[in-house]
Amino acid sequence: MPQNTPDVTVVIGAYDAMPYLVKCLESAEAQTIGRERMEIVAVDDGSTDGTGEYLEKFAARTHVPMRVVRQANSGGPGGPRNTGLRLARGRYVFFLDADDYLGEQALQRLVAMADRAGTDVVLGRTVGVNRNAATSMWGRTVERADIFTSNVKYTLSAQKLFRRELLVRYGMRFDESLRTGEDALFTLEAYLRGSGVSVVADYVCYYLVGREDGKHVTRTGGYAPRFDSAKALMELIARHVPKGRRRDLLILRPFAVTLLPQFGSVLLRQSDQVLRHKMELAAPLMAAYWTPGVARRLKPEARLRLTCVALNKPDVLRDVVAFLKAGTPPRHTRRLGRRYAAYPHFRDPSTGIPDTAYELREQAWPRTLPRRAARRLLRAARHTRDRTLRRLSPLIPRRG
Repeated sequence: MPQNTPDVTVVIGAYDAMPYLVKCLESAEAQTIGRERMEIVAVDDGSTDGTGEYLEKFAARTHVPMRVVRQANSGGPGGPRNTGLRLARGRYVFFLDADDYLGEQALQRLVAMADRAGTDVVLGRTVGVNRNAATSMWGRTVERADIFTSNVKYTLSAQKLFRRELLVRYGMRFDESLRTGEDALFTLEAYLRGSGVSVVADYVCYYLVGREDGKHVTRTGGYAPRFDSAKALMELIARHVPKGRRRDLLILRPFAVTLLPQFGSVLLRQSDQVLRHKMELAAPLMAAYWTPGVARRLKPEARLRLTCVALNKPDVLRDVVAFLKAGTPPRHTRRLGRRYAAYPHFRDPSTGIPDTAYELREQAWPRTLPRRAARRLLRAARHTRDRTLRRLSPLIPRRG
């Protein structure tokens, strides 16, 4: 590898990003990793608000090696990212959206983690600014996360550190035919093909900014692109992971994150024609990938909604969604040793909805509990008739 190869290339795809672009570029320039170890490739995707001109002015005065490309609008964030990826020279690539900004030590910490752990993808702690950001994967720093059992599968945005050799080896690019979710497809492929995924959770590496004008790099056209995104993600998982528990654990993500919101309270504001169309779009995905292993990992209300979709029961689905919207908790009932949430149409034979769609599943207990925690729970069990707590007695570590 040439001696002047930078450690990391920061790829910035920009479309009408002013004035947010100012802080974005300043955060890249201020990185503690040092200008000799990084470069910036910025791609203006046909902006009309002065974004391209500002990129060129910044490149002319910054001490960080920087290249600016101006191209016709590609219609989505995948186009400028692909252009930047083609020009990248770094050992690693980091995709920085022009609306967002980095913590000063972000690249230094991310590259150090990748070099130490030998992993091909590194996630840096992300927080939202005027918007929400995922939180479940930032509990602790992890050198090698299990993509199947950990929550890293719930952060598939492109704002991560990728080893460029991996991307080159497999010719990986963002799918520009997708109007949304192209970053999830790219990132999950890197998870599956790479040598491992690391998590840097003890430092805020990335600030995800909510624009006051409501505009973002991602531009979608209604609900149909969501189904295209889910289909592409499910097909990717199926190509790389055989049927079984591990596939169910991964494919749960597009069901829960992409499909499920399409069959929530939004339906109460949409026509029967829209609902029927959504059912049609979902039908092949439900037939191919909806399994008992996926279903039982969802909460009852989510499992019930997607079961209605799988069985093409739009009227039942509307009743369930209206009940959920009202906020009334369902009655719990027990039958033959199993517990159920009696949402609308529970045990209604005319619907064909199985009882398993309504079942309340107990959380699995660990094999052992710390002595103090177990004894505290058992003391509580002496004053209750809750059978679940009484099951804890075998879990207490025994002396001698």
